[in-house]
Amino acid sequence: MESLREIIDRVLPLLSYDPQAPMLFSSGLFLFLFSAFAFFYGFMRRTPALRIWYVIAFSLYFYYKSSGIYLLLLVGVSVSDFWIGRAIAHVSSRHAQRALVALSIAADLAVLGYFKYTNFFIEITRDLFGAGFLEFQNIFLPVGISFFLFQSLSYTIDIYRGSLKPVDRWGDYLFYLSFFPQLVAGPIVRARDFLVQIRQNPITVSREMFGTGIYLIAIGLFKKAVISDYISLNFVDRIFDDPALYSGMECLAAVYGYALQIYCDFSGYSDMAIGLALLLGFRFPKNFDAPYHSATITEFWRRWHISLSMWLRDYLYISLGGNRKGRLRTYFNLLVTMVLGGLWHGAAIRFVLWGTLHGVALALHKLWLSVVPGAKVSGYQMHPLSRLAGILVTFHLVCFGWLLFRADSMRTVQLMLHQITDNFHLQLLPQMLAGYGGVFALVGLGYLLHMLPGRADAAARRAVVASPFWVQVLLLASVAWGVMQIQSSSIQPFIYFQF
Repeated sequence: MESLREIIDRVLPLLSYDPQAPMLFSSGLFLFLFSAFAFFYGFMRRTPALRIWYVIAFSLYFYYKSSGIYLLLLVGVSVSDFWIGRAIAHVSSRHAQRALVALSIAADLAVLGYFKYTNFFIEITRDLFGAGFLEFQNIFLPVGISFFLFQSLSYTIDIYRGSLKPVDRWGDYLFYLSFFPQLVAGPIVRARDFLVQIRQNPITVSREMFGTGIYLIAIGLFKKAVISDYISLNFVDRIFDDPALYSGMECLAAVYGYALQIYCDFSGYSDMAIGLALLLGFRFPKNFDAPYHSATITEFWRRWHISLSMWLRDYLYISLGGNRKGRLRTYFNLLVTMVLGGLWHGAAIRFVLWGTLHGVALALHKLWLSVVPGAKVSGYQMHPLSRLAGILVTFHLVCFGWLLFRADSMRTVQLMLHQITDNFHLQLLPQMLAGYGGVFALVGLGYLLHMLPGRADAAARRAVVASPFWVQVLLLASVAWGVMQIQSSSIQPFIYFQF
């Protein structure tokens, strides 16, 4: 039998935070712990209070394993906005309500600004006043800080707008803010959609919910741990690390590869988050809808990271005036919204340029819709040839944006563009395909699956839902086994953990 010391040595890593190994949905450890968690969760169907605090405890543990002591920041934000939300609802003066919601916004943005933008502003200051003016700070960015702060902001703003009543119990609000499936990378769930689900009694998981959950978890694992991680480690990262060593054809292939990588990585996380929530009896909004099917840039943003697009529309674009103050003001509002959206993604000039690119493209498309008779927002409304042309143009515009998004610096962007335009070397194609056969096979498979019509995905989902329980479990186990066979020795963090 194991000695007490051996048992402690085995358990201690489960209770400690390792910054080099944050807990991920795609790790075997998480799948094991979630299975144990779900087993006991099943006995709490008719005990809402116990179930809520049980989930909160696991969620805080999950966040601790992802960000360590910064879980106290999450708890602090939940306390602050819970009481501010109650105060907004209980004061009668509109002036006082405005002051309280401004306090909530200022406090949340101050936290976000310190962790995400301190060194960005120091860099700008050093450029303006000299290198010795300020010193860079060693600031750890808590995982998912933007996501839970955006959720908390939407809560107090909705109360101020009169579209939401505050919750009576702090535990319910902490549950909403910390619920582990969506905690660290979304989707951004609105309080008005989620709070009503917390105290359902009994909690119910229908056959459709369970089967869909299994399907989404399996698909998400495949996207993330097989396609995204493999092409990242074996091709994309190598090219972006030193593009001058590679031909322009390889650099262009890396841009196309990254477009698939970031989609499979982020949509894979969203699929798993939505699937895990379904297994626990909760429904999340859809976060991706085959974005590379888009034939216009407006359609792309209706399909990509839908929860963020809707958040920016409802709480930033509309607050700036939306399309209510004339055509020029509409274009300006679109540009400001996307520039700030770019800055939300990262504190660097290239993210500002990425947001500017999309803001200008959205404004130009809105102008096109206003001056060209019969112009369409969606590709499904277009003639097939026009739709195909639109998909190609939109995809390459988005890929140019991904180059800005992925590159470590503007110098890398310049090198990639130089290689693509001046050193393409098409004659190296046979060697490139021979050297990266596995990578290009997965890239081709990824794009092929992505471009299948939506009815193919719906049919596959229905087949899993209709399957016996043991077939569903076998499917998930098979995907997990396949992931372990192909996975590298180190599990790759999700790209959006850094935001």
